[in-house]
This record gives sequence, structure tokens and C-alpha cells, in this order.
Amino acid sequence: MTAAPETLTPVQARQAFRGGLRVPTSGFSPGFAQANVLALPRELAFDMLLFAQRNPKSCPVLGVLEPGQVSSALLAAGDIRTDVPAYRVYRDGALVAEPDDVVEQWREDLVTFLLGCSFTFEAPLRAAGIPVRHMDLGVNVPMFRTSRRCEPAGALSGPLVVSMRPVPAERVADAVRITSRYPGVHGAPVHVGDPAALGIANLAEPDFGDAVDVPDGWIPVFWACGVTPQAAVMESKPELAISHAPGYMLITDLPDAELQVP
Repeated sequence: MTAAPETLTPVQARQAFRGGLRVPTSGFSPGFAQANVLALPRELAFDMLLFAQRNPKSCPVLGVLEPGQVSSALLAAGDIRTDVPAYRVYRDGALVAEPDDVVEQWREDLVTFLLGCSFTFEAPLRAAGIPVRHMDLGVNVPMFRTSRRCEPAGALSGPLVVSMRPVPAERVADAVRITSRYPGVHGAPVHVGDPAALGIANLAEPDFGDAVDVPDGWIPVFWACGVTPQAAVMESKPELAISHAPGYMLITDLPDAELQVP
């Protein structure tokens, strides 16, 4: 790929991933929503819908594909099996593969959920002059399992997962205000400050993604994360689940503006 990620349209980004590009998607195609992906067997689809309804901060639903369906209006002319830069395959809750595509693992009974992602509101943060530390460092966003429990639903249960972005203390209120306008991609933070209040022992050891430092005068800010359903998969152990790799999102055709509220 020779073009800069921020210049690519969603279609061009998906084509690049289909062609083998494997990179985190923070900063790609600003102006368009990114999505978490989770595909489960049809018999668990209602449980997942109920789990999302009961835990809307971590699981804001942007769309649901029919059993076996591989495309929708959110990824026009796309293929959910190939158009994410990296996938995870779970069997009985255990991570068994992290392939570039899931064509071989695909089944016609799989129902795919597309959930809002906080990468979507990073462009508005930067436009307001608020630094996004992991982007500045060129690494994946750090994500942590917390001690907070999600509301269970049927066969699914698990902990809340959060993403962390350090913010200069004088800009925290602005970051809260800006992100609160995007409830479809997790919205306002769930916690500001002491990570121990979430049961996070060490910010240098994220459960997913990469560690970033918290400079002097900055405060760690935590948003609900769409990796939460993957933590539920690990705990609940369905026979098969397919997801994006954390930080390697689906770039959708949904404009950010349609997710913004006054």
C-alpha cells in the first residue's frame, strides 16, 4: 500500500486488507465508522442480541448480518470473511488461529454482529487538538479486562473490556464532551483516573493491544471496548466464534456524521 491510511476510502481500505495488508486500523479512512466484528452460530444469535441490549456501552450494534451473509450496506461489495486486516478464531473459548481471512473457517449458520468502535471518534479528538497517544506512537491502542462484570444474557457472560487513552489533564473535559456525542461507538468514558478502580493492576501490561506511557500531567481515560464480546466468548466457550483481532477493525461505509448526536 502506497497511499496514506487517512486518504483511503472505506472500499479502498477493505481492498487493501483483502489483498493482505495486516495493520491496526486506527487512523484509517477518517469520517467513516469502524466496527468490531463477532460471528457466532445461529443458536447464539439471540443471546448475543440480548447481551448487546443489556450492555450498550460496550456493545453498540451498528448492524447484524443474516446467517451465512457475508456483505451488507455497511460494507458495499465487501466480504466479511476477507475485508478485515486480521481475524481471531475461537473454538470452545480457546483462541486457535489468527488468520488473514476466515474463508476456510466460515459456516453458513454464522450470524455476524458489527459493533461500534472507539477508533471512530479519534478523528474528532485530534481535530480538537487532543492528542491520541497510541496514534502518535504508531502502536495499537491498549485494552484491558476489568473487574466490572457485564450483564449476562443466556449462554454469554464476561467482564467489561476497556480501551485506554491518556489525555492531558486540562483537556479531559473536552474529551468527555466530544466522545459523548458518539454513543454508537461507545460514547463517553466509563472511567477517568485511577486504573485500580477498574481492577487494572498495571497500565504497562494491557490484555490486548500495546502499552503506551502516560506522560506527566496526563490522566488515563477509559472507554468501553468492543473486545468485550471476545472476553465473553473466552469465558462462555461457544463451540465456534470468529472475530476481528483487537485493533484490526472493519472499515465501514457508515459516515461518522450519522452517529453524531447534538
